[in-house]
Amino acid sequence: MLKLWALPLAIGLGLFPSAPVTQAQAPLNPTLRVGIVQRFGRQPSDRLQIVAGAQRSLTLRFTVNGQPRQFRAQRLTVAIAPVPLPTPEQRSQLVISQHRSFESAEASAAQWRAKGFDVEIAQPQGWEVWLKPTPDLPDAALPRLLQRLRSEGAASALLRSETRKTQPQLVWQLGDQRFQGDRLEIESNGPITVAGIPYPGQLTLQPNAHGDFTLVNTVTVEDYLSGVVPHEIGAGAPAQAIAAQAILARTYALRNVRRFQVDNYELCADVRCQVYRGWESRLPTVEQAIRQTRGLVLSYNNQLIDAVYSSTTGGITAGFEDAWLGQQRSYLQPRLDALRPLWNLQTKPLNQEANLKAFLQLREGFNETGQPRFRWQRRRSLAEIQAELKAYLRDRRDPRAEFQQIQSVAVSQRSPSGRVLEVIVQSDRGPIVIGRDEVRRAFAGLFSTLFYLEPEQDGQGRPVAYRFVGGGFGHGVGLSQTGAMGLARQGWNYDRILKFYYPQTQLEPLHPTMLQSVNARKP
Repeated sequence: MLKLWALPLAIGLGLFPSAPVTQAQAPLNPTLRVGIVQRFGRQPSDRLQIVAGAQRSLTLRFTVNGQPRQFRAQRLTVAIAPVPLPTPEQRSQLVISQHRSFESAEASAAQWRAKGFDVEIAQPQGWEVWLKPTPDLPDAALPRLLQRLRSEGAASALLRSETRKTQPQLVWQLGDQRFQGDRLEIESNGPITVAGIPYPGQLTLQPNAHGDFTLVNTVTVEDYLSGVVPHEIGAGAPAQAIAAQAILARTYALRNVRRFQVDNYELCADVRCQVYRGWESRLPTVEQAIRQTRGLVLSYNNQLIDAVYSSTTGGITAGFEDAWLGQQRSYLQPRLDALRPLWNLQTKPLNQEANLKAFLQLREGFNETGQPRFRWQRRRSLAEIQAELKAYLRDRRDPRAEFQQIQSVAVSQRSPSGRVLEVIVQSDRGPIVIGRDEVRRAFAGLFSTLFYLEPEQDGQGRPVAYRFVGGGFGHGVGLSQTGAMGLARQGWNYDRILKFYYPQTQLEPLHPTMLQSVNARKP
């Protein structure tokens, strides 16, 4: 195990808490593979403009007829050419389950793996659990296998098929030569600009599991953080909150490298992973926080934690199982997001709606007090709810999408942190049950699942609209970014902030056994 390395400058300035120091060692700085353009070629009109920095050039590597080629250029435009296939090709995929989040998809995959099915996780749009295709499983056997999966509990399983007559290929021009292929590696001796954003490291255009291409940025984790931290918490946050965010972003990235194994890269670059925009906004306050916490991660039992975080908890953090399928995390349990005992969760749990209503009336004394989404309301007419729910069900190919009328919408189950665990929509096609974070997917515009419903009725007592009265922005699990800023303004350092939101965890340097543990996990 690596020992804690020295931070002499930061400690000397009093910016960061001291820690036991033994033999100084260079902190680990592993590389990540981030899909910065995930579905290039999905549209025939797709184009990529790739440019080297001033007085620099791009080095391009690819193969032509099996022979390696290398060229230099200052800029490059990559387009898509549909190449006719000799015979039409049918692509079939058996989808076992669909999810709003990777966390729930991973839990579902584990359940089906335990039943003996070989599965994988993919993200064509939302997260899905796929039956892994094998050469000895013909397409003709898939309908029968679909029925078996449904009989074993995969109620929303579906068979997705398409016939392709063309296969997209990458095309690019170098001088008077035109090239075509399915893989292109791009390097430079400085940042490479894509769509106006400079990226450190190397780029690769490569095939993915969906029949098109992904532009992958291979980048060290410390360089990656320069493109994450300013977009996740903002450079205007207090220095200690930025430092806490840097540690979480590092831990989160390294813990989640298994997300896109099916596509041969590791992370995406948007809110479904962490927002990453290269070196678009390298700011001194952020760079200092990254540099002075270099290599530090949060661990539990010598493993990287699920370092999830969100914008605003609404005054009460959520447990892992409140937001997603899967087992509890002992370091991710509900707690009051305040320094004073404003509420007693033991005597007044928020799974009782009367308690939740009273809690959401409280506004002062919380770490997030005054933040825009700390308390909120959304009114949705019944017609709007019906349209949103139909779109959600159609996306899942659920036959109940053809319902004609909603009779009622009600929260049927919620957690002690107040989060909605289940909503039941009564329709003329029967009850429609929606769970956990899927609620935010089914009902557009909800900022969190910490809410209760107030129906509006016509003269005959029939619902015509619902008011969602809630608090918080995001899933509410782990650190609140606005709460961390509030604590930092009260003089808390990053170590203390992290201990508040992730009790029982350890702040320590990344060491190889942590990475081995992550790599051993199946998605």
